[in-house]
Amino acid sequence: MNTKAFALRHIGPREDDQNLMLKTIGVDSLDQLIYETIPDDIRLKNGLNLDEPMTEHEYLLHIHDLSKLNKARKTYIGLGYHPTVMPAVIQRNILENPGWYTAYTPYQAEIAQGRLEALLNFQTMVIDLTGMEIANASLLDESTAAAEAMSLLFAVRERSQKKAGVNKFFVSENTLPQTLSLLQTRSAPIGVELVVGNEDTFDFSKEFFGALLQYPGKDGQITDIKTFINKANNADIKVAVAADILSLVKLEAPGKFGADVVVGTTQRFGIPMGYGGPHAAFFATKEAYKRDLPGRIIGVTKDANGNRALRMALQTREQHIKRDRATSNICTAQVLLAVMASMYAVYHGPKGLKFIANKIHNKAATLANALTKLGYEQVNTSYFDTLQIKTKAKKIKKIASEKKVNLHYPDKKTVTISINETTAIRDINYLISIFAEAAQKETIEISSVEEAHNIEQSVQRNTEFLTDTVFNTYHSETELMRYIKSLERKDLSLNHSMIPLGSCTMKLNAAAELLPLSWFKWGNIHPFAPLKQAKGYLTVLKELEDQLTEITGFAATSLQPNSGAQGEFAGLMVIKAYHESRGDHHRNICLIPSSAHGTNPASAVMAGMKVVVTKSTDEGNIDVDDLREKAELHKDNLSCIMVTYPSTHGVYESAIKEITKIIHDNGGQVYMDGANMNAQVGLTNPGNIGADVCHLNLHKTFAIPHGGGGPGVGPICVAKQLVPFLPGNPIVKTGGDKAITAISAAPFGSALVCLISYGYIKMLGAEGLTQATKIAILNANYIKHRLQGSFDTLYSGERGRAAHEMIVDCRAFKEHGIEVSDIAKRLMDYGFHAPTVSFPVAGTLMIEPTESESKAEMDRFCDAMISIKKEIDQASKDDTNNVLKNAPHTLEMITNDEWHFPYTRQEAAFPLEYVKDNKFWPSVRRVDDAYGDRNLICSCTPIEAYGEA
Repeated sequence: MNTKAFALRHIGPREDDQNLMLKTIGVDSLDQLIYETIPDDIRLKNGLNLDEPMTEHEYLLHIHDLSKLNKARKTYIGLGYHPTVMPAVIQRNILENPGWYTAYTPYQAEIAQGRLEALLNFQTMVIDLTGMEIANASLLDESTAAAEAMSLLFAVRERSQKKAGVNKFFVSENTLPQTLSLLQTRSAPIGVELVVGNEDTFDFSKEFFGALLQYPGKDGQITDIKTFINKANNADIKVAVAADILSLVKLEAPGKFGADVVVGTTQRFGIPMGYGGPHAAFFATKEAYKRDLPGRIIGVTKDANGNRALRMALQTREQHIKRDRATSNICTAQVLLAVMASMYAVYHGPKGLKFIANKIHNKAATLANALTKLGYEQVNTSYFDTLQIKTKAKKIKKIASEKKVNLHYPDKKTVTISINETTAIRDINYLISIFAEAAQKETIEISSVEEAHNIEQSVQRNTEFLTDTVFNTYHSETELMRYIKSLERKDLSLNHSMIPLGSCTMKLNAAAELLPLSWFKWGNIHPFAPLKQAKGYLTVLKELEDQLTEITGFAATSLQPNSGAQGEFAGLMVIKAYHESRGDHHRNICLIPSSAHGTNPASAVMAGMKVVVTKSTDEGNIDVDDLREKAELHKDNLSCIMVTYPSTHGVYESAIKEITKIIHDNGGQVYMDGANMNAQVGLTNPGNIGADVCHLNLHKTFAIPHGGGGPGVGPICVAKQLVPFLPGNPIVKTGGDKAITAISAAPFGSALVCLISYGYIKMLGAEGLTQATKIAILNANYIKHRLQGSFDTLYSGERGRAAHEMIVDCRAFKEHGIEVSDIAKRLMDYGFHAPTVSFPVAGTLMIEPTESESKAEMDRFCDAMISIKKEIDQASKDDTNNVLKNAPHTLEMITNDEWHFPYTRQEAAFPLEYVKDNKFWPSVRRVDDAYGDRNLICSCTPIEAYGEA
């Protein structure tokens, strides 16, 4: 046994266990199982061409050497990204803690109360600072959030009689360049005309439905948003404001001036720049628009005992339900980063945030005064942290570069300097010396920081914020550490038991892959720093692109999309650009199988396409005859098909090559959703199947932790003809020769967490990756066989095999009065998170064990499921007082003096012997979703106010 081999540590079943599992399934070897599972005509004839695998020790030395190629210089570039100070208590207890980073999206609220509370804190923080009525639990980045704001206001316009048919959207010329690029990407497909101009000369004509302001502007000047919003409101023009959240500590909340939407990023709240991400964006709006709000809202409700409980509210907004009628395709957000940002606010509280913001503003003013004494013109009349200096930029740039300082040079006559939380007095003096040298004058030494108020009085903050108890309690490290731990204990994560979610691939996130995320030279690189300062990143990102290109069988990769849904949108926009380059502007029909994930149709509509749904057969496969008929019917306008492989039903469809040929024969391109790529790596690939583009969920197949709902990364890999159209960036050149405009704010999306997937591939190598895929298939088929006799598998391949996941049918249990949700809740009592509930088929569970789970853990899960089936058999439709309907059972119930149930406490809490060894207690009883939607509360609220609701 090679104890240094990473594959040995990543893959769960030992060799002896694998042999026992194969025997249970009824095959002689793993190769026989793969032969019976994957159609032979799509199997790769040769293995993957990747480097030899590294051990964990070798990899950590390698990634440390690469980090030295990054030059973490003093950076004052700004443009939405700033050096920060992450409190060590947050780094150690959240960022580096698998109890937080391995959790799943909180769909099962009873075992996610900790994360839900942290996200409720996040929403409260955003609502307070923006002055809005409702906020969501984070988006992907500021630029994406701004595009979502435009889309929301456009949707609102469609319901307005005054603005029917109006399609112009004004964007301030002082908006961040990456945001403007993303607005261009998102506006054209939905029919919005962008008009970029100066807000001071805007005419407020009836031709506009909405506007976006940057507050403060990209050059640091604080716009008079109060006057603009008043005029806009009088003209029935809705206004979105992209705001710097730290500046809102000193600037009045845009909501107080009548803004309709406020967006931005929380990166400044202790999150490292990480060469562009991940960072949690925020989105706040008026309660009247809550049904149009993208992403997720955390709401307050009650449990079965009437106690306060939290859950995701208004889930009918979710795109997997609304599909092509969705307001957005946002699926994963940046939950882990939102949790960290919320804890930054909890740790510092309002007084601490004021101290930080005042220090930054005072240092900026102190620097401005010194530069004025040196003869420079500082043109910003009202500013928070950014100075705009009129001078010969080339001369300053030369000296600053020599002194290893990054400033921003928007044009030949302008230099901007953004002061940040890490800026010390010595840094101010160093900056002064650069400008003194350029002016050929003696420098000015600063010994203390001046008190300053260089913010127009009309926009100075007068409103209190963060008044809730949670933001005014945990200011010592001891107290915050205990608070974080108290929330962690309420959440079931991968460090407790397997999370067998179909379509979500909750596999091991290895510690060696994650360690470098905390290293200074990976965290502290600005995404717009000179490329020569980011050679370590560029090396890793280029090699990761090459690795993913090889794995998918394509020609090139873009890492820019920072979620799977953004990858879908990016892939469709690249297809759209390809057709338009050939003069086929009319090709706008997107075929989507009825079984597809709900983000597929939502993404297609966002890309300006018309969705045509194709049928599925009784076996769960694409109905090839129906597909052919619709492809031929729409051949003149066919843009593409969106297909998942293996299918969403967990089957390798043998007709996949015929399907891709039908699309190509009728002039379309094939988009393959990479959600199930964990069943392809090393055995087949999208290029071999006949696809033209696929997105990959790095947070599924390639080991980036789910983080409770993000970070996700959704790169796209494309065939040769689509390479020229890969997405670009307005500041750092990326993408193809005919690049579409930006998909994400940063050039390489969430670059920091791409280190994880790079390490995963580096340490597994070709053989390890292929073996991981085989074991994922073995584990799924093992569970399928163990559950036979208790649960029916809804779909199987032609030889009766599952892919890497399977759907078990629970619809027949309704005759006992048991719903699939009852099984999900009862699994909590056995110490497990439920599989995916009612997707893609209502009344079913979709199970995916991944390759990381051991035979022993899968046996515990199967034992739990079989035990639950026996409980179902004993249940009666006429009597709902049973162990399933009352699940989950809390510690409070079990230890209560009164017990009014027709089963024992042991049957409730310790149904199998193994549970006693590692009991997980749900912190609340079953939550009441309907009550929470009827009484929507989505911020920290005193219990008295909650009771009144």
